[in-house]
Amino acid sequence: MVPRRLLLVGEGNFSFAAALSETMEPNSTLTATCLQHPADLAGNPLARENLRRLRERGTEVRFGVDCTQLANAFEPHNRKFDRIYFNFPHCGRKAGVAKNRELLAKFFQSCADILAEDGEVHVALCRGQGGTPADKPQREWHNSWQVVAMAALGGLILSDVLPFSCDAVPGYKCTGYRSQDKPFHVEGALNHVFTRSLPFEDSKPRIFRIKLGDKCFSFLEPEALAGKLNRGFLEASSCHPIKTINEKLIAGLGSAFPLKMLKCSCPLLQQESTSVFPSWNSDILSAFWVNLYEHNLNCKSLVDETQEITESLVSFSDRIFARSPRGNGNKEAPEGICEPVKVCLRSSLLVHVQAVIQAPDFLPGSLNILSGPVFRKCHISPFTMPAFHETLVIFGVNQNLKHHCLLSLLDHLKATLESLLTQTLLEDAKLSSSVEFALQPNGIDYMIHVKSPKFGLDCAKDLIIGSVITSAISITHKDQCFVIISINLDLLTMLIWNISDWRILWTFDNRFLKNFVPEKIAPFKSYSLYPPCYVHDISFWLNEKKGFDELEFHTVARAVSQDTITSIQLLGRFQHPKTGQISLCYRLTYQTCDKALTQQQVALRQLQFRKEIQQQLHVTPR
Repeated sequence: MVPRRLLLVGEGNFSFAAALSETMEPNSTLTATCLQHPADLAGNPLARENLRRLRERGTEVRFGVDCTQLANAFEPHNRKFDRIYFNFPHCGRKAGVAKNRELLAKFFQSCADILAEDGEVHVALCRGQGGTPADKPQREWHNSWQVVAMAALGGLILSDVLPFSCDAVPGYKCTGYRSQDKPFHVEGALNHVFTRSLPFEDSKPRIFRIKLGDKCFSFLEPEALAGKLNRGFLEASSCHPIKTINEKLIAGLGSAFPLKMLKCSCPLLQQESTSVFPSWNSDILSAFWVNLYEHNLNCKSLVDETQEITESLVSFSDRIFARSPRGNGNKEAPEGICEPVKVCLRSSLLVHVQAVIQAPDFLPGSLNILSGPVFRKCHISPFTMPAFHETLVIFGVNQNLKHHCLLSLLDHLKATLESLLTQTLLEDAKLSSSVEFALQPNGIDYMIHVKSPKFGLDCAKDLIIGSVITSAISITHKDQCFVIISINLDLLTMLIWNISDWRILWTFDNRFLKNFVPEKIAPFKSYSLYPPCYVHDISFWLNEKKGFDELEFHTVARAVSQDTITSIQLLGRFQHPKTGQISLCYRLTYQTCDKALTQQQVALRQLQFRKEIQQQLHVTPR
């Protein structure tokens, strides 16, 4: 059993400390502190009795401890506490919400100096004070203590909210400010549990390296995809829920059809890459493009030039690289570096279908399965993502058996998906998700819809998690016809575990993976509750000659904000009556799902966003 160090601040009559000391585990230690000095408590018989009990048990008691300067009360080697308790903080008298917010903010910032890495901060607040949806009733944000926003200033996130009951702590008697006899009203009080957030650092795009023979190539990760490349969620060593769902999906299909698993190639494609599917022509417009550089120098020299190198991220043929030693125009390329080749990150695994079918070892009658990450520019919303994992099922059947095989495949796919979607429901719950195959206007292709009320949002009630394509008429392979199924694994995972924000799937916080046990699907519990929202508006004049690409606007917002913008809403369009110039106004909502985000950090990102759209989109901010 790991020893725990507990710290109590703002103790009034020390009744909470006395009660807690009687229920502590043998290897735990307790330090009880208060702002008052011993003389201030001399006239309080209850406080004197509690102090006597604490001293008999060897509990450390400290007086004159300011909860906003906790580091000053402890030596550097004695500062790491596993739990810090602050019950019903208050500035006293008729202090308003602003003063009490300031107290909380300084307290949380002070906690950051003495809290253990995996420690918790417990703050009990009266009904409605916290300003979170856990309060019943919930106060308006401006009239609350905004506890999650104040905690963010100390790098802390709200990880749990529990009812606070004095009856659960026998002997505890709540007192008012500075041990006044008048207690706080604790009916409906809540205990807020905070934990450390990962540091909110500016993530710089990484440089990735690939090796072909004795030559090295490198490319810069797109800013909008920072932290998304080469994560290995589907690798054998991974325990990520996306991998779990992919394996269960494939196993469900494999119970009725023979399988052939294919190894996914690198996500980089040549500019000339084409697909037999019309959708790829539109996807190419939303693709992320990167410049691939060949380095004739020894690969080890790159280590000094980059902060992060990934060995053998991808591998592909030498034939895609230009061999021109010159740069653009008449300028000479830097010594040792050839002219860059423009390649894109694949936006769908459909681009590999032709190669799979034409391969000598393609197996008709089997489900040929390919899984891997894909990347595409998209508008910002909770259920659209610039990076996700796709599973592709390629099924070749005889023309005469197509109809029967298609029906059988769809039946098994529907049964497998519905089985997965109901695994996190309670035993007595009714089926809350249903899978439908919506026939497309061409009369032969389908979109896979999931109707689910889990999220309680209109946009989530009918999510498209994939497609079924039977119209690949330009693919010829003897007398075979083909059925291709595409599944968005990330969206499917979100639906199964009731995860309402795709960004949490990409978190670097290890607490996310601790929610998931191999071979078991249980409801997901977030470790970051009720993160605060910050709203900013931005308006700008358009450049008539350059035009305006709203998709690029969202992409720049995603990159600059580091995926902290959750919504972009067009508020209005204005045309100047004299000049005819057009102005657009958008509302941006900032919120994180796994980190502590402050108003100050948001303001800096908003300022940077104004600069970036002026440079990249050629607009003039107003």
